[in-house]
Amino acid sequence: MLTAAQVRQTVGWIAGEQCADGALPWFRGGQLDPWDSVEAAMALDVGAEHERAAAAYRWLAGRQRPDGSWAAEYRDGAETAPAVESNHAGYLAVGLLHSWLISADEELVVGLWPVVRRALDLVTRMQLTGGAISWALRPDGTPDDLALVTGNASLFQALRCGLALAELAGEAQPDWELAVADLGTALRERPAAFGDRSRFSMDWYYPVLAGAVSGTAAHDRLAASWDTFVVPGLGIRCVSDRPWVTGAETCELALALTAAGRPDDALAQVAAMQHLRHDDGSYWTGFVYPDDARWPIERTTWTAAAVVLAADAIAGATPAAGLFSDPAALPVAGVPDAGTQPAGRLAEGADTALS
Repeated sequence: MLTAAQVRQTVGWIAGEQCADGALPWFRGGQLDPWDSVEAAMALDVGAEHERAAAAYRWLAGRQRPDGSWAAEYRDGAETAPAVESNHAGYLAVGLLHSWLISADEELVVGLWPVVRRALDLVTRMQLTGGAISWALRPDGTPDDLALVTGNASLFQALRCGLALAELAGEAQPDWELAVADLGTALRERPAAFGDRSRFSMDWYYPVLAGAVSGTAAHDRLAASWDTFVVPGLGIRCVSDRPWVTGAETCELALALTAAGRPDDALAQVAAMQHLRHDDGSYWTGFVYPDDARWPIERTTWTAAAVVLAADAIAGATPAAGLFSDPAALPVAGVPDAGTQPAGRLAEGADTALS
């Protein structure tokens, strides 16, 4: 599928798109959104570019608003879409735990824990009756009534990662525990709590990827829409009614398949989307197959990152691979290597920094 040298080349391309101040946009000169920036930073950590990943996380930390949110989009460091969206607020928790599992960077966790805490406190304030979490705040600061499956599945993963970080910091977060329990129930049992975005493949696989749906239910969910979205030999459609396969969604399906205990099927999907690989190790976003045309004409850090994360989950190359290969059994906060910090150790002598 991919050699180690090819993975390193892809990570190197992502690193080359990073700005000098640590910002990690879709591509140099393009837009930056917090969720995709975190995904790209995770790929940097997989490729042993920890200082670059930490710089991307610190860039985000420096732009967090007092309410715990970020803008939905930035360009050249300026807010260009100021909306408060819950999935953007939550995902740093996933990135920071991922980074800790690989690097055991105590200074980074101590510095960013208050940022994660503010962000997830905001997420829990956006939870609606019935357990689903609003996708965004209205201009008056109240949660919108709409909740989205993909965003909520991502927040399920984020809250669980946040709880692992809370264990590491020695600070219990019972509100998060209640929130994630209600959210998981909503994702599994209350489909009416969410807007209908079933034409999007992400709503199909993301609850499995994030660990909200597992076991037999995960297999049944993946089987139900397999023929709708999977295009043999090319990858998966982004939306069911368009002949357009996309690399990131294909690799995210591979993550879901790995989580469901189907690594061979996951490998087949990552192999199928390699037609999107560019000579420099980057990846085109998508391909309109009736026209034999790549579209849009862009190569994004988050598409490349999805490839790297899928490869790691399948191969188990880093200690963070389990965040995706076995999300239902989220790792405890300690890194599984001798000599690293066990859960709760960061709280010792770090009370001021963490407050």
